[in-house]
Amino acid sequence: MSQVIGVVKEIKEDEDRVAISPSGVHSMVSDGHRVLVEHESGRGSGIPDAEFEHAGAEIVRDARAVWEKSRVIVKVKEPLASEFPLIRRDHIIFTFFHFAASRELTEAMLRTGATCIAYETIEDDSGRLPILTPMSEVAGRMAVFEGSKHLERPFGGRGVLISGVPGVEPAKVVILGGGVVGLNAAKVAAGVGAQVTIFDINADRLRYLSDVLPANVTTIYSNPYSIRKKVRQADLVIGAVLVAGARAPILVSREDLNIMKDGSVIIDVAVDQGGCVETCRPTTHSNPTFVVEGVLHYCVSNMPGAVARTSTFALTNATVPYLRKIATGGVRGLLAMGPGAAKGLNVSGGKIHHPGVAEAFGLQCAPAPEMTLA
Repeated sequence: MSQVIGVVKEIKEDEDRVAISPSGVHSMVSDGHRVLVEHESGRGSGIPDAEFEHAGAEIVRDARAVWEKSRVIVKVKEPLASEFPLIRRDHIIFTFFHFAASRELTEAMLRTGATCIAYETIEDDSGRLPILTPMSEVAGRMAVFEGSKHLERPFGGRGVLISGVPGVEPAKVVILGGGVVGLNAAKVAAGVGAQVTIFDINADRLRYLSDVLPANVTTIYSNPYSIRKKVRQADLVIGAVLVAGARAPILVSREDLNIMKDGSVIIDVAVDQGGCVETCRPTTHSNPTFVVEGVLHYCVSNMPGAVARTSTFALTNATVPYLRKIATGGVRGLLAMGPGAAKGLNVSGGKIHHPGVAEAFGLQCAPAPEMTLA
């Protein structure tokens, strides 16, 4: 079945990614669909309108027109309040939602009745998160770069060079969570010579991390006592916890900040899911940091947006295979890809279908419906 797929320009502050690449447009058009791309959607990623047109897209000047003419909307980040009135019950929206971090967004999407398929909860047959993974890889590596920069005195840090120099010890980096973000952060931090400690609650994952990471990385089973002890010594703490679809657990409390070094830095990559640091609140690339109890917090909620071109292509490589199924078969097309893909269906028809989202707000979780675009 042919559908109209809409790509709107991201309006979240400092978000320069775009939800489809020219090669993705070509795939969708080859499948018989129309693709409407809002004017200059790809500018921040270095993709001019002409490239989208060459691939077969139609360039539309007005975002409202894209919403009105399209049945399937593909985005990078969640709809913002100004977009809520544009959303119809028959829309299928495919994007990062992170519902568990926002009651306002969840309730707004329930009111619209639209079908909301979340990148971050889609799983493959092995239980991995194929769409979230490339962005987690970007964010994990960026966390070390941003942490290193903000440890410098001009950025408010305590003046520590993360690698150290001969005769002076390197920074102590503590990573909370040994998933994709944590692994990538540990690789980069260890690669520049930092003393790295990585926590996880999965003993098998810790064994794997111990095998693949160098000798300057120590793995520790996660518990409050051990985290508190290491946070006290840390120059840089990276929050890398993920519970797919659910709110991140709090691992560092406000009280813990009192024992941390003045000018130490926290990078909470889990901010999209509410953050694993109690004092975390979302920030932007334009104003990325704030200080609580002498500790610098960096809590940018769309870290990969700073490297928009790399992130756009990495993201769309992962999303297009799912988008093709959704465009052709609607929710039924997604469900046909298996139970892992079905976990991407978070909200539809005014009901929540993901248990993590329902639990976050004490709401009822309904079984996934069988639907088509017809």
